[in-house]
Amino acid sequence: MKRFRKYFDETLNVENVKNSDRLRFFGVTCRYLPEPVEDFDELEFTTEFGSHDVLISIVVQLGKIKRIQFTLLDPENPDAIKGLKESQLKDLLTQKGDHLVEFFEYITQ
Repeated sequence: MKRFRKYFDETLNVENVKNSDRLRFFGVTCRYLPEPVEDFDELEFTTEFGSHDVLISIVVQLGKIKRIQFTLLDPENPDAIKGLKESQLKDLLTQKGDHLVEFFEYITQ
């Protein structure tokens, strides 16, 4: 997760977040984007990981990223989430880490 710390306090580029075609290039889909993004808000994205969907939650305050969280979505109840085990997080970052870094670079440029 250290590789994502550099995005904390970076300004979110909302126009890039809205570009679903470009997000798909990174293997990411926007699940929830408030319109407009308020002073304090949470955005949700998903990416596939094996047979699961991973929820990427990004908390934004005054346009800057304040928190990034990766959790698993429950296929039975898409509103329920559970934390990734350390081994799952390592696997996710090994398999998709470069694409996720490119995704964060894109949404913060």
